[in-house]
Amino acid sequence: MEPRINKSQQSEPFRAMLKVEQYLAHCAVEKSLLELVRMRVSQINHCAYCIDMHWKDARAAGESEQRLYGLPAWRESPYYTARERAALAWAESVTLVAETGVPDDVFAQVSAEFSEDEIVDLTWAVMAINAWNRLNVAMRTVPGTYQAPAHKVLA
Repeated sequence: MEPRINKSQQSEPFRAMLKVEQYLAHCAVEKSLLELVRMRVSQINHCAYCIDMHWKDARAAGESEQRLYGLPAWRESPYYTARERAALAWAESVTLVAETGVPDDVFAQVSAEFSEDEIVDLTWAVMAINAWNRLNVAMRTVPGTYQAPAHKVLA
């Protein structure tokens, strides 16, 4: 598959999205959890570029292959915490908002594990990765070239 447009990274909206990412890099939600959320949302949206990127970032930061491989079946997998499960349920529901309407039980689950500020940050992270997925799928960004920074730590 060939990329459709190569200039999207030079646009003003692209730079604005990077500012959102700069905020998220220092937000209240732990970086390791944000990577799991980014991976799961990218799987739902079939964004090969973002799956490749966030898989590499998560592995470089020490995430286990077992947890990454199990992510599509996180509900049936025993190796995710209650906090991670709440975040993944929230991320899936917000991503599929037209289908789910983000039900009260999912909000109750995320509210039990996250403060209001953390829920807002988590929601922004979900919104951002959905936007990145849509950009990369629409532009047919080719996966495989991304290299995780050696210094990236997700603690």
